[in-house]
Amino acid sequence: MPSGGCLCGNVRYEVTGDQEASILCHCLDCRKISGSTYSSNAVYSEDKFKITKGTPKQHKMTADSGKEIISSFCGDCGSTMWREGDTFASKRVVKAGTLDDTSIVDNFKTDAELFVANRPKWVGTQEGAAQKQSMA
Repeated sequence: MPSGGCLCGNVRYEVTGDQEASILCHCLDCRKISGSTYSSNAVYSEDKFKITKGTPKQHKMTADSGKEIISSFCGDCGSTMWREGDTFASKRVVKAGTLDDTSIVDNFKTDAELFVANRPKWVGTQEGAAQKQSMA
């Protein structure tokens, strides 16, 4: 059962079963929230996601998609661990880098890339991944 958490360990979570999708997101929100050029996300059903330690803080905003998105992060170290919202109803979009099992990231096979118009020119297209201009 994959588990993960924030940098300081004050918030922990577990997921059961396989992830439903692997998504790279190039939206400007993901750049800001990750502090990087894009985010690598593992999508799980909310009924297979469980907080096992701590209480994350949440930040709600209108995302690039135009819909509300909620980011859950550690109030102590600031690590964003997952996002949820209307676009991904009944799902948890887990920031793959917060998972403890590094083989999940090592074997990450991208199903889709979102907001590809924002992809940096030096980042190549992921072979076999659907290329989308938005969340739709």
